[in-house]
Amino acid sequence: MQKSFRLIDLDCANCAAKMERGINKIKGVNSCSINFMMQKITIDINDDIFDEVMNEVEKTIKKIEPDCKVKR
Repeated sequence: MQKSFRLIDLDCANCAAKMERGINKIKGVNSCSINFMMQKITIDINDDIFDEVMNEVEKTIKKIEPDCKVKR
């Protein structure tokens, strides 16, 4: 299932690119793209493991930019 979420306090385009690369490596993520200008993440994850994978996605985001949050 593909969903889009708003990213809050995403301050750096380079960090957004790092997040995108890291998230695309997570098992269960079919695809991920982050639009820095729109402050938006679009992610495709299988429905049955969505919550588990989103927790890993949020951890990856926090590692790269600690102040950034995903508004679900």
